[in-house]
Amino acid sequence: MSLIDNINKAFDHRIRLGIMSILMVNDYADFKMLKELLGATDGNLASHTKALEKEEYIKVEKSFIGRKPNTRYSATKLGKAQFKKHINALEKLIGK
Repeated sequence: MSLIDNINKAFDHRIRLGIMSILMVNDYADFKMLKELLGATDGNLASHTKALEKEEYIKVEKSFIGRKPNTRYSATKLGKAQFKKHINALEKLIGK
């Protein structure tokens, strides 16, 4: 097994890395919060959240607050486990 075997391609983009990092320390985050914290555009953030949702690493909940739509994200058990594995692999790679 090589050092990079546990590096997960799903987390190789800085926006996805950011989304997962935020969701690891918060129970959930809404679209607006992620957008502000990551400095991402709507389209960019939407495509990266879709990619993580497709892998079943994040769960998406849509609701309304008053009349405004609200999209809220949380990390799944699988997502958290895979992200921890990815971070551990990166740490091994840089020899922490």
